[in-house]
Amino acid sequence: MVYYFKSTVVDPPAFVYVGKDKFESGRGINQVWLGGGCLFHVDKLSSAHIYLRLNEGDTWDNIPEDLLTDLAQLTKANSIEGNKKDNITIIYTPWSNLKKDGSMAVGQVSFKDQRRVKKILVSTRENMIINRLNKTKVEKQPDLQQEREDHRRELRKRDQAAQQQRKKEEARVQKERQEKKWQKDHAYDDLFTEENMESSSNQNRAADWEEDFM
Repeated sequence: MVYYFKSTVVDPPAFVYVGKDKFESGRGINQVWLGGGCLFHVDKLSSAHIYLRLNEGDTWDNIPEDLLTDLAQLTKANSIEGNKKDNITIIYTPWSNLKKDGSMAVGQVSFKDQRRVKKILVSTRENMIINRLNKTKVEKQPDLQQEREDHRRELRKRDQAAQQQRKKEEARVQKERQEKKWQKDHAYDDLFTEENMESSSNQNRAADWEEDFM
Protein backbone atom coordinates (compact mmCIF):
# COMPACT_ATOMS: atom_id res chain seq x y z
CA MET A 1 0.00 0.00 0.00
CA VAL A 2 1.05 3.57 -0.58
CA TYR A 3 -0.04 6.99 0.64
CA TYR A 4 -1.21 9.89 -1.49
CA PHE A 5 -1.21 13.50 -0.32
CA LYS A 6 -2.40 16.69 -1.98
CA SER A 7 -0.80 20.08 -1.46
CA THR A 8 -3.16 22.99 -2.10
CA VAL A 9 -0.58 25.75 -1.70
CA VAL A 10 -0.32 25.74 -5.50
CA ASP A 11 -3.00 25.83 -8.18
CA PRO A 12 -3.66 23.27 -9.55
CA PRO A 13 -2.88 21.23 -6.42
CA ALA A 14 0.29 19.14 -6.37
CA PHE A 15 0.09 15.39 -5.79
CA VAL A 16 2.58 13.55 -3.61
CA TYR A 17 3.25 9.84 -3.28
CA VAL A 18 4.80 8.32 -0.15
CA GLY A 19 5.90 4.69 0.11
CA LYS A 20 4.38 3.05 3.17
CA ASP A 21 7.70 1.30 3.77
CA LYS A 22 11.06 0.88 2.05
CA PHE A 23 9.66 -1.82 -0.24
CA GLU A 24 6.87 0.43 -1.50
CA SER A 25 9.38 3.27 -1.85
CA GLY A 26 11.45 1.05 -4.09
CA ARG A 27 8.41 0.23 -6.20
CA GLY A 28 7.96 3.95 -6.81
CA ILE A 29 11.38 4.02 -8.46
CA ASN A 30 11.26 0.67 -10.22
CA GLN A 31 7.87 1.28 -11.83
CA VAL A 32 8.80 4.81 -12.90
CA TRP A 33 5.64 6.42 -11.58
CA LEU A 34 6.63 10.01 -12.16
CA GLY A 35 9.09 10.37 -15.00
CA GLY A 36 9.28 14.13 -14.59
CA GLY A 37 8.87 14.25 -10.83
CA CYS A 38 11.20 14.66 -7.86
CA LEU A 39 12.36 12.58 -4.91
CA PHE A 40 12.60 14.13 -1.42
CA HIS A 41 14.56 12.45 1.38
CA VAL A 42 16.10 13.33 4.73
CA ASP A 43 19.84 13.80 4.27
CA LYS A 44 22.00 11.18 6.05
CA LEU A 45 19.00 9.75 7.93
CA SER A 46 16.51 7.02 7.19
CA SER A 47 13.20 8.28 5.83
CA ALA A 48 10.39 7.40 3.49
CA HIS A 49 10.82 8.37 -0.13
CA ILE A 50 8.57 11.31 -0.94
CA TYR A 51 7.76 11.71 -4.63
CA LEU A 52 6.35 14.93 -6.03
CA ARG A 53 4.49 14.88 -9.32
CA LEU A 54 5.34 18.15 -10.99
CA ASN A 55 2.53 20.24 -12.39
CA GLU A 56 2.63 21.11 -16.06
CA GLY A 57 5.10 23.90 -16.73
CA ASP A 58 7.06 23.31 -13.51
CA THR A 59 10.56 21.89 -13.39
CA TRP A 60 12.49 20.47 -10.48
CA ASP A 61 14.52 23.66 -10.08
CA ASN A 62 11.60 26.12 -10.07
CA ILE A 63 9.26 24.47 -7.56
CA PRO A 64 7.27 27.19 -5.73
CA GLU A 65 8.65 28.02 -2.29
CA ASP A 66 5.43 27.17 -0.43
CA LEU A 67 5.30 23.76 -2.09
CA LEU A 68 8.93 23.09 -1.18
CA THR A 69 8.05 23.87 2.44
CA ASP A 70 5.16 21.38 2.33
CA LEU A 71 7.39 18.67 0.87
CA ALA A 72 10.20 19.31 3.34
CA GLN A 73 7.82 19.14 6.30
CA LEU A 74 6.17 15.98 4.96
CA THR A 75 9.57 14.35 4.44
CA LYS A 76 10.65 15.22 7.99
CA ALA A 77 7.39 13.85 9.41
CA ASN A 78 7.93 10.54 7.59
CA SER A 79 11.36 9.94 9.09
CA ILE A 80 11.49 8.20 12.46
CA GLU A 81 14.78 9.88 13.35
CA GLY A 82 14.28 13.12 11.46
CA ASN A 83 10.86 13.78 12.96
CA LYS A 84 12.41 13.93 16.45
CA LYS A 85 15.22 16.31 15.55
CA ASP A 86 15.47 20.01 14.79
CA ASN A 87 17.66 21.59 12.14
CA ILE A 88 17.71 18.68 9.70
CA THR A 89 18.47 18.83 5.99
CA ILE A 90 16.09 17.62 3.30
CA ILE A 91 17.53 16.80 -0.10
CA TYR A 92 15.65 16.61 -3.38
CA THR A 93 16.51 15.78 -6.95
CA PRO A 94 14.74 15.07 -10.24
CA TRP A 95 13.60 11.51 -10.76
CA SER A 96 15.89 11.19 -13.77
CA ASN A 97 18.91 11.76 -11.49
CA LEU A 98 18.22 8.70 -9.34
CA LYS A 99 20.59 5.76 -9.67
CA LYS A 100 19.49 2.28 -8.70
CA ASP A 101 21.26 -1.03 -9.23
CA GLY A 102 20.98 -4.58 -8.01
CA SER A 103 23.76 -4.25 -5.43
CA MET A 104 21.85 -1.65 -3.42
CA ALA A 105 19.56 -2.47 -0.50
CA VAL A 106 15.80 -2.26 -0.89
CA GLY A 107 14.73 1.37 -0.73
CA GLN A 108 18.27 2.67 -1.07
CA VAL A 109 19.09 5.11 -3.84
CA SER A 110 21.99 7.22 -4.98
CA PHE A 111 22.43 9.97 -7.53
CA LYS A 112 23.99 10.14 -10.97
CA ASP A 113 25.04 13.77 -10.54
CA GLN A 114 25.45 15.37 -7.11
CA ARG A 115 25.24 18.81 -8.72
CA ARG A 116 21.56 18.13 -9.37
CA VAL A 117 20.77 17.60 -5.71
CA LYS A 118 19.37 20.55 -3.75
CA LYS A 119 19.03 20.99 0.00
CA ILE A 120 16.43 22.53 2.31
CA LEU A 121 17.11 23.27 5.98
CA VAL A 122 14.16 22.47 8.24
CA SER A 123 14.57 24.04 11.65
CA THR A 124 11.54 22.47 13.32
CA ARG A 125 8.34 20.54 12.65
CA GLU A 126 5.35 22.72 11.70
CA ASN A 127 2.24 20.87 12.85
CA MET A 128 -0.11 23.21 11.01
CA ILE A 129 1.37 22.11 7.69
CA ILE A 130 1.47 18.42 8.61
CA ASN A 131 -2.14 18.48 9.83
CA ARG A 132 -3.31 20.13 6.62
CA LEU A 133 -1.53 17.56 4.49
CA ASN A 134 -2.72 14.63 6.61
CA LYS A 135 -6.33 15.64 5.96
CA THR A 136 -5.74 14.84 2.28
CA LYS A 137 -4.05 11.49 2.98
CA VAL A 138 -5.39 8.50 1.06
CA GLU A 139 -4.05 4.96 1.30
CA LYS A 140 -4.43 2.62 -1.65
CA GLN A 141 -2.70 0.04 -3.79
CA PRO A 142 -2.16 1.76 -7.14
CA ASP A 143 -1.08 0.53 -10.53
CA LEU A 144 1.84 2.92 -10.72
CA GLN A 145 2.75 2.08 -14.30
CA GLN A 146 -0.83 2.66 -15.44
CA GLU A 147 -0.97 5.96 -13.56
CA ARG A 148 2.16 7.06 -15.33
CA GLU A 149 0.69 6.15 -18.73
CA ASP A 150 -2.60 7.88 -17.93
CA HIS A 151 -0.69 10.99 -16.87
CA ARG A 152 1.31 10.99 -20.10
CA ARG A 153 -1.85 10.50 -22.14
CA GLU A 154 -3.44 13.50 -20.47
CA LEU A 155 -0.36 15.62 -21.19
CA ARG A 156 -0.46 14.56 -24.84
CA LYS A 157 -4.12 15.57 -25.07
CA ARG A 158 -3.27 18.99 -23.63
CA ASP A 159 -0.39 19.40 -26.05
CA GLN A 160 -2.61 18.50 -29.00
CA ALA A 161 -5.31 20.94 -27.86
CA ALA A 162 -2.69 23.67 -27.45
CA GLN A 163 -1.30 22.98 -30.93
CA GLN A 164 -4.77 23.18 -32.47
CA GLN A 165 -5.40 26.47 -30.71
CA ARG A 166 -2.07 27.84 -31.97
CA LYS A 167 -2.94 26.81 -35.53
CA LYS A 168 -6.33 28.53 -35.29
CA GLU A 169 -4.70 31.69 -34.00
CA GLU A 170 -2.06 31.60 -36.74
CA ALA A 171 -4.80 31.16 -39.38
CA ARG A 172 -6.76 34.08 -37.90
CA VAL A 173 -3.70 36.34 -37.92
CA GLN A 174 -2.85 35.33 -41.49
CA LYS A 175 -6.38 36.03 -42.67
CA GLU A 176 -6.35 39.40 -40.94
CA ARG A 177 -3.07 40.30 -42.62
CA GLN A 178 -4.40 39.29 -46.02
CA GLU A 179 -7.53 41.40 -45.53
CA LYS A 180 -5.47 44.42 -44.49
CA LYS A 181 -3.19 43.97 -47.50
CA TRP A 182 -6.17 43.73 -49.85
CA GLN A 183 -7.68 46.89 -48.35
CA LYS A 184 -4.38 48.71 -48.77
CA ASP A 185 -3.93 47.54 -52.36
CA HIS A 186 -7.50 48.55 -53.30
CA ALA A 187 -7.87 51.68 -51.19
CA TYR A 188 -8.19 53.97 -54.24
CA ASP A 189 -10.27 51.70 -56.44
CA ASP A 190 -13.44 53.80 -55.98
CA LEU A 191 -11.66 56.97 -57.08
CA PHE A 192 -11.07 55.60 -60.53
CA THR A 193 -14.48 54.17 -61.35
CA GLU A 194 -15.99 55.24 -64.68
CA GLU A 195 -18.67 57.29 -62.92
CA ASN A 196 -16.15 59.20 -60.77
CA MET A 197 -13.82 59.75 -63.71
CA GLU A 198 -16.70 61.09 -65.81
CA SER A 199 -17.97 63.46 -63.11
CA SER A 200 -14.53 64.93 -62.66
CA SER A 201 -13.78 65.31 -66.37
CA ASN A 202 -13.77 68.84 -67.87
CA GLN A 203 -15.12 67.47 -71.13
CA ASN A 204 -18.51 66.85 -69.61
CA ARG A 205 -18.90 70.28 -67.99
CA ALA A 206 -21.17 73.04 -69.29
CA ALA A 207 -19.64 75.56 -71.62
CA ASP A 208 -19.88 78.31 -69.01
CA TRP A 209 -18.41 76.26 -66.13
CA GLU A 210 -15.42 78.59 -65.93
CA GLU A 211 -17.73 81.51 -65.07
CA ASP A 212 -18.45 79.81 -61.76
CA PHE A 213 -15.02 80.84 -60.62
CA MET A 214 -15.35 84.48 -61.68
